[in-house]
Amino acid sequence: MANKKTDIGELKVTVPIEWYVPEGVMTPFASNIVVQLVEDVFKISFFESKIPIQLDATQPPPSKIRADCVTSVIITPNKLSQFIGVLQEQLDKYKSKKQAG
Repeated sequence: MANKKTDIGELKVTVPIEWYVPEGVMTPFASNIVVQLVEDVFKISFFESKIPIQLDATQPPPSKIRADCVTSVIITPNKLSQFIGVLQEQLDKYKSKKQAG
């Protein structure tokens, strides 16, 4: 469980965060990501590519592929920096585990 530092007037307290994921929360697959700077925050949009089924190899490839936005989030630069750090840490753990196995 993580802790969150909160300012309450002059008082600074640290309270634990209880992470809760509702039962019905969707977990879509994202094959593409777009990051935009919008004023002073970042908008991160996640997309799933819709690759058409093509059973006949003699058919020409599609001229374009649709990518549907599955979710977007807005994040401050400070939180984005922390988020990148956590992602890098998890990626390093994954790579280390893959090399060991």
